[in-house]
Amino acid sequence: MSYENLAGRTAVVTGAASGIGEAIAVLLAARGARVALLARREERLTELAGKIRADGGQALAVVADVTDDASVEAAADRIHTEYGPVDLVVNSAGVMLPHPVDARRTDEWQRMLDTNVAGVLRITGAFTGDLVGAAADGRTADIVNISSIAAHMSFPNYAVYGATKAAVTYLSDSLRGEFGPRDVRVTNIEPGFVESELLTHIGDAELARQVAELRDQVGTLSAEELADLVAYTTSRPRRVNLRQIVALPTRQA
Repeated sequence: MSYENLAGRTAVVTGAASGIGEAIAVLLAARGARVALLARREERLTELAGKIRADGGQALAVVADVTDDASVEAAADRIHTEYGPVDLVVNSAGVMLPHPVDARRTDEWQRMLDTNVAGVLRITGAFTGDLVGAAADGRTADIVNISSIAAHMSFPNYAVYGATKAAVTYLSDSLRGEFGPRDVRVTNIEPGFVESELLTHIGDAELARQVAELRDQVGTLSAEELADLVAYTTSRPRRVNLRQIVALPTRQA
């Protein structure tokens, strides 16, 4: 696959310590982008940044919590100091904590809302000026949001998670209306089952068993396959916006 247009770009990837975010960061760096790796786990970020550099890429490990305003602002300041303006933002950080609504796990509801929705807003807001400036200078500028097929398909016990992802899908569409006229592209990607740490977030043994059973029936996409979609989308000519991508294992109806 041709990704030549990624060389020389400066990217921020949240959730970069594992799974989809890690795979995206690795591929962008391999194709010539400078990548700021954002996540909470310092040891994992440092290890990943070292791996990318050992392979000839450029990476900056930035410990940040997307649920915290001050943490995001401090991360943005450091990235600007080290790398300058950003022209590619990938919002990959997310958490999935399924429970029946009547379990009233308000702490988990809040965590999903803060990470999956408000986190996207915080990161997008922190780099809006960079993105708009890059586009005004005639360069390619992208926001990529990782949503979920759960935005459209309801699953028992996943009401709050699905609602947060529906919010991301709606937000992506609204941001496109704001940024598209200023030549900033917005892409919303809705994966089905993907091998990632999200499945390990499930604390209820019975819910975990149900997910594992369904996963075994339909299969999963790899994190690298999702990364390929992000790299392909963001390396198209700047006049082309692949606005919405649904990516499912073939057997996942």
